[in-house]
Amino acid sequence: MSILVPNEVYPIPTKSGELSEEQRAGRDRIYAAPLETLNPGDPAGFENQEMWWKFERLRAEDPVHYTPEENTEHRAYWSITKWDDIIEIDADPLRFSNETTPSLALPGSSLAVLRTLPEDATPEEIREAEIRGIPSLLSMDPPEHGIHRGAVAEGVSPANLAAFEPLIRERIGKILDELPIGEEFDWVDLVSKDLTATTLATLFGYPQEKRRDLINWSDIATTIPGPGRIVETNEEKDVIMQEFFNVFRELIEQRSKEEPQGDFISLMAHSPHMKTFTPMEIQGDAGVLLIGGNDTTRNTLSGSVYALHMFPEQDRKLRENPKLIPSMVAETIRWQTPLSHMSKRAAADFEFGGKQMKKGDKIVLWYVSGNRDDSKLDRPNEYIVDRKNPRQHLSFGFGVHRCLGNRLGELQLRLAWEEILKRFPEVKVVGEPVRAHNNFAKGYDSMTVIIPSRYDA
Repeated sequence: MSILVPNEVYPIPTKSGELSEEQRAGRDRIYAAPLETLNPGDPAGFENQEMWWKFERLRAEDPVHYTPEENTEHRAYWSITKWDDIIEIDADPLRFSNETTPSLALPGSSLAVLRTLPEDATPEEIREAEIRGIPSLLSMDPPEHGIHRGAVAEGVSPANLAAFEPLIRERIGKILDELPIGEEFDWVDLVSKDLTATTLATLFGYPQEKRRDLINWSDIATTIPGPGRIVETNEEKDVIMQEFFNVFRELIEQRSKEEPQGDFISLMAHSPHMKTFTPMEIQGDAGVLLIGGNDTTRNTLSGSVYALHMFPEQDRKLRENPKLIPSMVAETIRWQTPLSHMSKRAAADFEFGGKQMKKGDKIVLWYVSGNRDDSKLDRPNEYIVDRKNPRQHLSFGFGVHRCLGNRLGELQLRLAWEEILKRFPEVKVVGEPVRAHNNFAKGYDSMTVIIPSRYDA
């Protein structure tokens, strides 16, 4: 008997309103599997979109779910899938520590970490180093977290972003003006990547002619190495990331000898706390800024084009009333959820959601699932550009670790869509996008589009 519900809006949007045979088979398979075997962090599920059925089932049947080590490529972990539970854990740094690797996609087995250990390190010491990973403001608890956050917070202050806005808008316009009209092209490459790279280079004070370096480093930082991927081994990944860290360190040294500016690197270089940071901590903070500034905006911009294509009535609504852009941006950030999760560690033994957690257990907060929790949100699988309270979402996290760059992400997307609507009556998606094999940066490797015309043609 089919488990499909007539007229349901599925997590995977379809033009027809019905699932394909392949999608239906995937959902049936996940619902038929023993509950204890479900591994929501499997990156293949994010690539083929079957993770939606896992989260749908877990929210209903097992919202605090344990995946043992034998069922995952990573450490055993707890999955938290419902809105209220995610907020409770995110808001409690005393019971739920951030002193862990920030994601399943960044397992902390970096050679950079292991190189800090003595040659005679015991297996237990090596294991703990892998769990700990590279320290950063994401993997710290208060008060250390506040010190590191404060070193770069000025860079994303409303006043500083306002100063950068005209330059960012100008550079976005240049990218859009160079797009082909009436020809198919990859939106991810020509727009999402380049726009994000341009903004990152602006905010980092990095040469525009080298801006794609930033995207490449960010992609490699979040990728899971494997055959046919952008890096195939952890060793290859480590060599390239060390290149980024070396460049970043040189830039900090250079900025420290210059007058303070408004870019991130200058702010870090002139922070009174910088002298207290270890080289590993500086590397970690640099990586957080890089990944946070790239993946979130880039994948949300691609996601907005895809969502408006899949929900054409919302596209019409937006074009008829461009004042909805801020609301649309917030809704896209919810619907796309560009960073699907963050991780915690249990600071002590305790019971949560009827389950017994032990000190040191890894806990994964699935923001991507919480953002589809129908006990908290009305019609969460739908994309609604004039949704009531559109900024009510989990995509930026909650509590002391709430995303530092949330205003920056919203600014870039608002400016991009203001400029898109000025130029193009329509952006058509041609076929399904190729999604990333990644359970952390939930995004797109490519998406073919065509822009039939522009207003000034």
